[in-house]
Amino acid sequence: MENKILGLHHITAIAGNAKRNYEFYTKVLGLRMVKKTVNFDDPGTYHFYFGDEAGTPGTILTFFPWEGIGQGRTGTGMATDIGYSVPKDSLEFWTDRFKKFNIKHGEAAERFGEQYLSFQDPDGLNIDLIVSNTDDIRKPWETEEVNADVAAKGFHSITLTLKNVKATAEILTDVLGYKLLKQEGNRYRFITDAIDHAAIVDILELPGTAAGYNAAGTNHHIAFRVKDDDILMDYREKIAGRGLSITPKIDRDYFFSLYFREPGGVLFELATDNPGFTKDEPLNELGTHLKLPKQYESSRAEIEKVLPVID
Repeated sequence: MENKILGLHHITAIAGNAKRNYEFYTKVLGLRMVKKTVNFDDPGTYHFYFGDEAGTPGTILTFFPWEGIGQGRTGTGMATDIGYSVPKDSLEFWTDRFKKFNIKHGEAAERFGEQYLSFQDPDGLNIDLIVSNTDDIRKPWETEEVNADVAAKGFHSITLTLKNVKATAEILTDVLGYKLLKQEGNRYRFITDAIDHAAIVDILELPGTAAGYNAAGTNHHIAFRVKDDDILMDYREKIAGRGLSITPKIDRDYFFSLYFREPGGVLFELATDNPGFTKDEPLNELGTHLKLPKQYESSRAEIEKVLPVID
């Protein structure tokens, strides 16, 4: 199984205010700040990583909080809805919590036989809390207000909104090893049997919907998980062999990556488990220090001056 795609590695989204983003995900949603670093291409902007205690692949939601970037628009050609796995009987807690913090949310509903609760973060990012039909034994990060009985365990799924399902479905099945599990109306559920969590990709087919616009409140890209560099490069050959343009291997400090845009327009990444987030911080101190890519370390003082204060 280890030479397969191991479900989702991380999802990266865009926010419009660093402090607000940090406070929502750590204090309201109750995730751990796993890594506080900067955008590789824009060191004056943070790159936040939120997840479980260790930043385990399949739990990591990351953000580029570009101050004042303006509101994005969800639409076709992008990942539009993030699904988090939550424990059974936790949706009432989350409904009450969202009311307490004035978080925009819907009513509990059912899809593919699973209960879910939709809400939007302060930038309008669409997220679903989903009670999975399969037992999720992952240990979540806990806070004083969000304990393990209700806490998000990591990703359940990601939804891609596309004009047409066919070409993207072929990449998922023929290249990435997913299979079509079932269909409800214009929603198609794909799953990998290589892992038992963060294993689902839904495609919502909306041919008449306008293309999305990437800014605050939208997903920038989704990353699929592979065990190591060797498997990563095997997939590079497979993807290039399909005639798709794919990047060389890129060192992202905490994992190695490849990027390509699938036929429906969504930016896909493949990312390795190695070396992980304890590369430059001990487990008990993850997310407490500003960690800079080595090329920016000599400019630390200047970078710290322009980054927003979030503590």
